[in-house]
Amino acid sequence: MTLSVVVGSSGSGKTTFLNDVHKRHKCTYIRQYHLIRPYIAVSKIPNFDPTALPFWEIYEREGTASGIKVGGTMAGEFTAGLSGGQRKLLLFELIRQRTKNQSDLLIVLDEPFAGVTDDFVPFIVERLNEMRKTHNILLVTNDHVATLTEMSDNTITVSAIDRTKVKVNKREEVDRELTILALAVGDAYAYEHSNADLKFFLDTEVYFNQALIGIAVFTIFSYSLFLATFWDSGSDNAALVVIAGSIVAYFCINPYLLSLVDWRNAMSEESEALLHSSKGMNKILKSFVNLALVFIISLIEFGCINACSSGLEDVEYWLGLLFDSASMTFPFICLGIFTKLPFQAVQILGSMPFLLMIFFSTTFSPGAGVPGVKALRYLFSRFYLWCTIPGVMEDMEGCPDEDLNLLYLILSAFVGVFVFLFVKGLQACRKDAEEHKDADKRKHIMEMEEAQLLQVELYGEKALRRLQHQNSSRASSLKEESA
Repeated sequence: MTLSVVVGSSGSGKTTFLNDVHKRHKCTYIRQYHLIRPYIAVSKIPNFDPTALPFWEIYEREGTASGIKVGGTMAGEFTAGLSGGQRKLLLFELIRQRTKNQSDLLIVLDEPFAGVTDDFVPFIVERLNEMRKTHNILLVTNDHVATLTEMSDNTITVSAIDRTKVKVNKREEVDRELTILALAVGDAYAYEHSNADLKFFLDTEVYFNQALIGIAVFTIFSYSLFLATFWDSGSDNAALVVIAGSIVAYFCINPYLLSLVDWRNAMSEESEALLHSSKGMNKILKSFVNLALVFIISLIEFGCINACSSGLEDVEYWLGLLFDSASMTFPFICLGIFTKLPFQAVQILGSMPFLLMIFFSTTFSPGAGVPGVKALRYLFSRFYLWCTIPGVMEDMEGCPDEDLNLLYLILSAFVGVFVFLFVKGLQACRKDAEEHKDADKRKHIMEMEEAQLLQVELYGEKALRRLQHQNSSRASSLKEESA
């Protein structure tokens, strides 16, 4: 296995070079400023032994003796207090433990010495030498350049002057794209799913999550105020009570929905550093947490509305409130968790159904509204909810039959999901076509003699044997086709 070091002046594109390698190949990756959710407890990370971290015994001993937790979060507290160097050491040791039973992985490290004092340099160098025995390591450094280049097998120099060329060892002006493709080799990390990962999610996102406590406190406060101001409203004001209750429900969960972008970004980078088993599993579980919040808040909303008004006791009204809230929640979940959109885009697009609902969902005056625009009200659950409210339904125009109204209400709640899935399907088809095109381009480049020689130089005899095996397999396939 090999250790390759990327060097160059500040601003020359070293980190961009690593990012491009990461895009080309599924590798384990620690970024220079790697994100970790601040409420993760080091002691709860599954299958991780923090006592292997340097000076751990001092942290525990001094913390017990003085009452001051030396090393802060390294002694098992939350990651919010980790310094940049501590976070780097934590992830570095985490990767070492995760990958020790596998081989031939590509491990990419961006500035492993950044923020780390000289006391920790021997620890990192020791771990690098241990990991390079079974894995290929590619790293960027501005610190301890002499130490790393001396122990490295390859030195890649990038330049801010000509971004299309790099220097590989003693070879001048090697094509940058060619070098990236030659570096992007090795197996993908094989995740082993376990109950420990599920427990980690529940501990982190449910049982000990301060955000959920905040939502609970705000919901209790808001609906207490709601009860105080709408108490004894009577059945004649049911519509006003429903409007107020639904607005309160929306703003009770809205802060949690807006935090999904930060959660997605941090969780995705954690997955790159192998902190947990599956990015996809975490996204699905997080979606269920959001849906559970909508469910619970809708029950509270239903109870408070009925405490203030009468005539809305049937379960049909609760289902209407539930799916009305869900219709405005689904877009946030889809965009915040399952896309790469930035916060502002998710905030605007996710809030759009709430804004449009205000304009399109209700027509109290029969015949009012522009005919073409007016038909859009059928896309919103709130319209069908009004078609069930006594004192309002009589004034609604175009309500479906009572037997179909609930069905349409539920289906309209998923309109945003259907649109999202359609767009994602189109993107998936486009991405698949681009990946096939990229794979053909990569295959063509790697069949070039220059690329094969570069890969052999970077990875030695093992790369040569792999190329020989590929050529042998290709020759056999050609013989079978000709036969």
